[in-house]
Amino acid sequence: MGLFTASTPPLIGVYISSTAVKLLQLSQSGGRYRVEHYAVEPLPPNAVIEKNIVEVEAVGEAIKRAFARSGARTKFAAASVAGSAVITKIIPMQADLSEDDLEGQILAEAQQYIPYPLEEVSLDFEVLGPVKDNPELMNVLLAASRTENVDVRIAALDVGGLSAKVVDVEAFAMENAYRLLSDQLSVPKDATVAVVDIGATMTTLSVLKNQRTIYTREQVFGGKQLTDEVMRRYGLSYEEAGMAKRQGGLPESYEIEVLEPFKEAMVQQISRLLQFFFAGTEFSKVDQVVLAGGCASIAGVAEMVEEQIGVPTIVANPLAGMSLSNRVQAQTLAQDAPALMIACGLALRSFD
Repeated sequence: MGLFTASTPPLIGVYISSTAVKLLQLSQSGGRYRVEHYAVEPLPPNAVIEKNIVEVEAVGEAIKRAFARSGARTKFAAASVAGSAVITKIIPMQADLSEDDLEGQILAEAQQYIPYPLEEVSLDFEVLGPVKDNPELMNVLLAASRTENVDVRIAALDVGGLSAKVVDVEAFAMENAYRLLSDQLSVPKDATVAVVDIGATMTTLSVLKNQRTIYTREQVFGGKQLTDEVMRRYGLSYEEAGMAKRQGGLPESYEIEVLEPFKEAMVQQISRLLQFFFAGTEFSKVDQVVLAGGCASIAGVAEMVEEQIGVPTIVANPLAGMSLSNRVQAQTLAQDAPALMIACGLALRSFD
């Protein structure tokens, strides 16, 4: 099963993060997308650790609950593996190769780049187009992940009653969803844009130029740190703390003593990730920052990033231009939208 296989039946995008399963199904008519079904279902603590599925059953059960609540009918899903579990490489090849020769050549080339035996690896490739200034060559994107990373996701979907039609790479799903943001950006299409996805335990920086990903980096930092601090300070359980964060009801001291320091820490993490990007590439600036993930919804974060980093910053809403089916609640969806970037990118695989 390919990482890039096109599909005809409608797919439901299933994004498994460290703390929740996010399901999203889209339809399309007249060039406009519509959100048909969606659900976010929390995962038990430690069922997924830093994007690795540890408890397949628990994740599968959460998928089953989310699917039931979403009201979706399709049984076909698109899921993704994390960037840290995937090796990607752009390889120049002769442009006149037949499909079979290309495949053979890719396998031969892959052995140089992949530090595992090929029988333990799932790989796929996509032709990106001719090499600049050399029409006799074409660039081919190779993506490979250890088969166990792919299998464990397929197994969790199975438990949830879904069948995996596509297993994508998170960074590509993010890139797919990013194209929906063009109206929200204040910069031209060829600009250099940093998308920072701040989840519960991981923060991922993807830098895009001309709408293609040119750099990604992950680091351990996320909203769980805020939840842990709320638990510790106010003597709440994990569930209560998560609830209180979203719905309020914490003492007045929360804003100043807990939330503000967390926001400061978030800005520092973003700044550090950008420094790594500048140090490792020929770039010395980005034109815009886009915040995604659950923590992007924290009030005032975008303003704080813009002020301290000095780059125009927005909160991502990949679903902004979409209509909604009558079973989707607009308010809840708007709140979850920044955390649905990858689920959205996966759901878009229905229209390849």
